[in-house]
Amino acid sequence: MLLRTILAATATATAAVTVLLVPATAAHAEPTTTAAASSSTAEATTAEAAAGANPVIVVGGLIGISIAYEPIAARLRADGYRVSIYQLPNLGFGDIRESARALSSYVDQVREATGAAKVDLVTHSEGGLVSRWYVKFLGGAGKVDRYVSLGSPQQGTYVANIINFLGLGSCAGIVACQQMSIGSGFLTDLNAGDDTPGTVRWTTVRTWQDELVRPVDNAALADGASNVLVQAWCPLRIVGHLGLVLDGTTYSVVRQVLAGATIRPNCFAV
Repeated sequence: MLLRTILAATATATAAVTVLLVPATAAHAEPTTTAAASSSTAEATTAEAAAGANPVIVVGGLIGISIAYEPIAARLRADGYRVSIYQLPNLGFGDIRESARALSSYVDQVREATGAAKVDLVTHSEGGLVSRWYVKFLGGAGKVDRYVSLGSPQQGTYVANIINFLGLGSCAGIVACQQMSIGSGFLTDLNAGDDTPGTVRWTTVRTWQDELVRPVDNAALADGASNVLVQAWCPLRIVGHLGLVLDGTTYSVVRQVLAGATIRPNCFAV
């Protein structure tokens, strides 16, 4: 999210990213009638599952103050989930590995307070990388049941590289931005070997209109993850990077994942 601010102040960067926005095409779309027809069944399944569900932690992104994630947290609470919001230390400016260590402590606090053996993580942007590092390297694989990322640069984003190209230095000295650059040592370590370890159920959600994760397919994972492209189901749906935490269709995916239901995005959700 800091990158959005920097790019807005830099006309050249904004133009470069705008040119690269790729519209959805019918060739990638699946029938929206299927999503509409099954939405009521999925909602019933979600309501039943929420009663005994794991606590849900919404993990924010770079400059992601807690209040920015209150809309998605409120949706989850309305569906019966126990929800907390985790704001990254120092708003996520620092080393992602340090943020992951702090998340580890927070997860343990939530587990102790709720008596739950495991939690589910709903993550946005940098929060998805923080959570993955926690799962892969800090013992989170045994404490996380479901992982959902919304617009996380799992393989990096060349928007971070552009800042360096424009002469602003290596991500203007922001460590987390450097780590999210394509080819960074951090991402090399994170993606080495199995990028979806343990018994965690991994899901990613991405959108063609994501202005900060470029190329957009870098928001997907391999090794058995469920990767959902919003416009593959709903080709007319326009969702930006920040919009992923506000969008109804995206939320329909989140609630289906948490309920263990078949993923069928509701293209008409608000």
